[in-house]
Amino acid sequence: MDQTQPPAPIAIDDFLKLDVRVGTIVEAAPIPEARRPAYRLVIDLGEAIGLKKSSAQVTVHYTPETLVGRQVLCVVNLPPRQVGPVRSEVLTLGVPDGEGAVVLIAPERPVPNGGRLY
Repeated sequence: MDQTQPPAPIAIDDFLKLDVRVGTIVEAAPIPEARRPAYRLVIDLGEAIGLKKSSAQVTVHYTPETLVGRQVLCVVNLPPRQVGPVRSEVLTLGVPDGEGAVVLIAPERPVPNGGRLY
């Protein structure tokens, strides 16, 4: 994504197509064979969606131990994607810090897993 240019406008209907849900990371482990340092995450997205896997390049600010129990936001309605050895079922959302390392997006306080962003 080119962050030097303003984004092109989209219709609200386009935004509403994204299904962004909150979930809790229940497992996190390094992916030693990844080209870039990354973790394999298992995220509990509530009863309706269940447990989903995600590959996340978040090794600068987080360890597996600090990730487990953390709530995150995930796009749950994208098709699965093979990311190295991991079949990523959801896209875990984050934003870059001043040096470009990923900082995860999370709710301000604990909320039920599976809650939809709106």
